[in-house]
Amino acid sequence: MRPARYACAVSAPAAAAPSSRIRRIAHLDMDAFYASVELLRYPQLKGLPVVIGGGRRRPDDALLQKHADRPLAAIPVAGFPLLKDYAGRGVITTATYPARQFGVGSAMGLMKAAKLCPQAILLPVDFDEYRRYSRRFKDVITGIAPVMEDRGVDEVYIDFTEVPGGQREGGRVLARLIQKSIFDATGLTCSIGVAPNKLLAKMASEFNKPNGISIVMPEDLQGQIWPLPCRKINGVGPKTDEKLKGHGIQTIGELAARDQDWLVAHFGRSYGAWLHEAAWGRDDRPVVTESEPVSISRETTFERDLHAVRDKAELGAIFTALCERVAADLQRKGYVGKTIGIKLRYDDFRSVTRDQTIERHTADAKTIRQAAGLCLKRVDLTRRLRLLGVRVGSLLRADAATAADLSKLAPDSVATTAQLF
Repeated sequence: MRPARYACAVSAPAAAAPSSRIRRIAHLDMDAFYASVELLRYPQLKGLPVVIGGGRRRPDDALLQKHADRPLAAIPVAGFPLLKDYAGRGVITTATYPARQFGVGSAMGLMKAAKLCPQAILLPVDFDEYRRYSRRFKDVITGIAPVMEDRGVDEVYIDFTEVPGGQREGGRVLARLIQKSIFDATGLTCSIGVAPNKLLAKMASEFNKPNGISIVMPEDLQGQIWPLPCRKINGVGPKTDEKLKGHGIQTIGELAARDQDWLVAHFGRSYGAWLHEAAWGRDDRPVVTESEPVSISRETTFERDLHAVRDKAELGAIFTALCERVAADLQRKGYVGKTIGIKLRYDDFRSVTRDQTIERHTADAKTIRQAAGLCLKRVDLTRRLRLLGVRVGSLLRADAATAADLSKLAPDSVATTAQLF
């Protein structure tokens, strides 16, 4: 099962920097984060192609059972499972850099990856461990530079502007300190880009991976940014990129050369104007130190396609487990919600979502199960399924909800919907 997804709304931006200092924003990206955490556990795999994916590590993992008499670092390389022996519908979460040299990458099916790099070692994911290391490296950062925006398990934005060392060498001095401090505390490396804003900083963090530092100053736009392909702009997807290429626009510099009115005419008022600003390296978004999730979800991709009738018991158990995990996430983070939704992906990769808003906020697994079950009645369940997800939105802090607003459900009220799976 994949990790919970948190969609966040912007709130509590950091105070604007004084005009006496040049704005310096850093984007920090951990290098092959999941794989790097696994290499701390299994250092004997360093330098080898390793793929992470396919499922969650379990206590009865066959590898650990077979070598229970020795420390993890002493398990022989020959004892690890190989990608060529994998059979199933799992996808890659991440891969080490030696594996990426074969064209293997995140979100690729494991069976496809096995054709590209059959000799790669396959390890299951361990999200609990990754989250633990995520908290550790972020604690290191905020101890040095407190204005940090959390962007996920392995990346953050940091405002260097007012931090000691944040202006020296364009931010390189502070970036080097953070990089070293993270390595000393965790054994992990990261890449950092420092620029006048988030947009350019995110591009810069990719320039010298792994374990690199890249500095972009305002005067570097033409030399460092404009030669890059348009896809390097965070927010330009493959469809937009193809459309741009259809108009003869390959690079960011070529995009910057187009008149804003032309971009608006071809890409719409809002997006066209944004493309013009992005091409000229303009981005005034603040580094957000606090954010509130607008939804919490859990989803899983099945090892094989499942059918609502023939695999009813298995799907029912998975569906209930997803609801319980979402409820546990809500309770752990102190939220309640009232918009309950589902996500299905069929065997032809077509996805559908349905949701409904209940009367009162809840973090109760049975209530979520009931409402999500009602959503199932509004989708086609005659097709085979490859993915199932449950989502709770319209969130509210649990301590802000009144007792009367919190929903309660009788223990037997789920029975009517449990029959769908």
